[in-house]
Amino acid sequence: MRDFTKPGRSAVFANNGMCATSHPLAAKVAVGILEQGGNAADAAIAGAVLLGLCEPQMTGIGGDMFVLMTPPGSDAVLALNASGRTPRGLDAEALRAQGLTRMRAGGPESVSIPGAVDGFCRLSQDWGRLSLKEVLAPAIHYAEAGVPVAPRVARDWAVYEGNLQGRARELFLLDGAAPRVGQSFRAPGQAEVLRRIAGHGREAFYEGEVAADMVASLAALGGTHTAEDFAATRADWVTPIKGSYGGLDLYEHPPNGHGATAILLLNILKHFDLRQMDPFGAERAHLEAEATKLAYDARDRFLADADHTTRLDHMLASETAAQLAALIDLDRALPVGRPEVDAVHKETIYITVVDRDRMAVSLIYSIFDDFGSGIASDRFGILLHNRAKGMSLTPGHPNEAGPAKRPMHTIIPGMLKQNGKLIMPFGVMGGPYQPAGHARFVTNITDFGMAPQAAIDAPRSFAYDGKLRIEGTYGDAVIAQLAAKGHSVFGFDDPMGGAQAIRIHDNGVLEGASDPRKDGCALGY
Repeated sequence: MRDFTKPGRSAVFANNGMCATSHPLAAKVAVGILEQGGNAADAAIAGAVLLGLCEPQMTGIGGDMFVLMTPPGSDAVLALNASGRTPRGLDAEALRAQGLTRMRAGGPESVSIPGAVDGFCRLSQDWGRLSLKEVLAPAIHYAEAGVPVAPRVARDWAVYEGNLQGRARELFLLDGAAPRVGQSFRAPGQAEVLRRIAGHGREAFYEGEVAADMVASLAALGGTHTAEDFAATRADWVTPIKGSYGGLDLYEHPPNGHGATAILLLNILKHFDLRQMDPFGAERAHLEAEATKLAYDARDRFLADADHTTRLDHMLASETAAQLAALIDLDRALPVGRPEVDAVHKETIYITVVDRDRMAVSLIYSIFDDFGSGIASDRFGILLHNRAKGMSLTPGHPNEAGPAKRPMHTIIPGMLKQNGKLIMPFGVMGGPYQPAGHARFVTNITDFGMAPQAAIDAPRSFAYDGKLRIEGTYGDAVIAQLAAKGHSVFGFDDPMGGAQAIRIHDNGVLEGASDPRKDGCALGY
């Protein structure tokens, strides 16, 4: 139990249904959908689409989405990949001929086709109980009426408003400036798009006037996107991958997601006894940093579009983890190489919902960089992601930029089972941090016996791109010890990711946890 004399938040408990996400309005809408007879799929869609208006710097209908879910009355884990592909005209050689060695953050070539809308429509069609008109009604209302800007959102908006360009600056700034806390953000153009989707499904987004608006806006900047690229976009049900640690089974998305990185990281950590370490001490942070370097090196070598990933079995093999674990010196940091793809700290949203029939949905939804590519469509104001920025321009790399490919993705929903039974959908936001965040969340629970809220609240560190980023909640003594081991320690001023989880207890009670690094909460009924 937490110390009630200190700042913090309590877990939320409920019997019938629950949502945990990064904005309270989205959590309220999701629970409202459950109360009016919708299921977890309906509620997750309603909350997620609204988050594109509550947190437009993080996500929106111009982005991608992934889902893990369990059907009602079942512990089977299903996976929906709603990430779009690059346009068929994307040519890495042509980009290299322009002098590029890395994909640009704000260039039209960084925009892969948004897959989220097709994913929402597919999830609704296959598993939803309510109509899309009912499910999208709250987001349509708030897109027209406006959403008061929350504190964390206002902070991010002010920091990253420079990523917005052209038409997007007109639509996502108020009087030329980032909105302040409490000011309302409206998106009437997106309300119109959502009305069309509510009435006509995916075709309203991927064909006709809405698709033509996105194609024309990108073409004006030199993009190769076509109407055929948009019309061909389809979400796919795929088979999740699984790892185990400390008596729990961890389910992740297969490539093009990088959930395999979390499984490899935990497989490496199995070779050490974390339980003998201080959970907030230098020894644990050092071990995780070293395991992270090795796991992410494998990620950057192997993971890509599923059709171009050939070493997944090797990456997940216990022998691979054992060989990597043997490279770790508990007293000295490994030298660090640079990743081959540009995937520094990015943003996203995560929402999880469990309903009264115990259908569980773990959904993550992103535009990659803050404000994505910074490009908005001229007519409807759809802010487009820059997920293809994460592709490589190294010839022959599995994740090399190319036509009709899904980029390697940093967003991964998670699910935990114990003894074959689902116990927790969860997610950790924060771009490439997510596999490291999954591993830390799991080890906080298994090795250190933390409840979900405590596991989320706990300090975080992340070894990436030559630095060990460490939150200010670590003490100076820990930082000094890590520096003595050879780490380039970097005090991280930004909140490191964000997390949400719902624990399903044996007696049926739901326990929701929500990260204080975001504005959100868990709500139940």
